[in-house]
Amino acid sequence: MTVRYSAHPAARPYRRPRDAGGCEPAGRRPRHPRAACTGAPGPDSGPNAGPGSGALAARFARQLVEVLTGARPSGQLMRHTSLDGYGQLASLVRAGALRRGGPADRPRLGPVHDRSPSPDAVEACVRVDLGRRHHMVAFRLEQRGPAGQWQCTAVEAR
Repeated sequence: MTVRYSAHPAARPYRRPRDAGGCEPAGRRPRHPRAACTGAPGPDSGPNAGPGSGALAARFARQLVEVLTGARPSGQLMRHTSLDGYGQLASLVRAGALRRGGPADRPRLGPVHDRSPSPDAVEACVRVDLGRRHHMVAFRLEQRGPAGQWQCTAVEAR
């Protein structure tokens, strides 16, 4: 079987350039998917925040707001919440804490403010703009279990 390439460069498959030794380019290492959660604190992290807590809190805030506005089913966060935290989240969803003003209103998140009262806990809050209305969402994440997975243990929205 013969493979033919057209003369147009965009039609050819992309191959990453390698150095003369045939290895990865110098100084590059494969990036792990959880690399964003480890390492230095994010720009929104407070002085008491733990390593990577800013990125963790920002990502969880976005997912939490999607659940509260109805863009994501609450069951998707079940494994990331404790039993009490999921009960609070479900009651907020039922009460419609973050209702959209219209179908075109998309939630806009402000900066996530987070603090770490202890090495295994992060408390965060975020302002959510929905059309002409403004809401505040606060939550607490704690490391739990033998694997140290972060779980939401408390949620409030106003």
